[in-house]
Amino acid sequence: MRIAPEGWPFIKIGLVFEAGLLVLAWAFPGWFSTALAGLGVPFVVWLFVFFRDPERTGPRGDGLVISPADGRICSIARVDEPVYLHEQATRISVFMNVFDVHVNRYPASGEVEIVHYNPGEFLNAASEDAALVNESSSVGIRTPRGLLLVRQVAGLVARRIVTDCNPGDLATQGERMGMIRFGSRVDVFLAPGATVKVALGEHVVAGRTVLAELGA
Repeated sequence: MRIAPEGWPFIKIGLVFEAGLLVLAWAFPGWFSTALAGLGVPFVVWLFVFFRDPERTGPRGDGLVISPADGRICSIARVDEPVYLHEQATRISVFMNVFDVHVNRYPASGEVEIVHYNPGEFLNAASEDAALVNESSSVGIRTPRGLLLVRQVAGLVARRIVTDCNPGDLATQGERMGMIRFGSRVDVFLAPGATVKVALGEHVVAGRTVLAELGA
């Protein structure tokens, strides 16, 4: 199982903590110390699961927008997008819980034109206000079919957004864009003419599920 590089510091801390609990159980045998050591095992396993970075293949093409995140569609809305598109856009929001893969992927290929980090609050990522006030990182991509914006939004628990790209980089559809630690949300903003292919509440998979088709 491939692990995202950002996960290894947390996994190592978890392993050291569990090793300490095992030593404690050996030095002071009893039901309490044994129970503590046992409780540490699922936590370490969860760290490996959370930071997994599986290979993903699926539909590709200039006319397709692929999900940038694993999770559930929590919002599909028409909104103003003043950062990059500068017009009314369709926003598709994917909410990731703490059991989803948290590596984010480019929804389309093209040139990265902007990367904008916005420090902010840490409301529940599924709430409507989170898109406006939470810590976020926006990536604007000029695709062969027009402009597209991806926004990583930190959540109630998340405290670290990782965005791998810089302006001028080439984005490759389905490849890694970054990740958000511990529960969060990713929004995709599409220009008018895009046709949404998912429904509210639907579970989607990063690099595999088609969110929308772009206009010509």
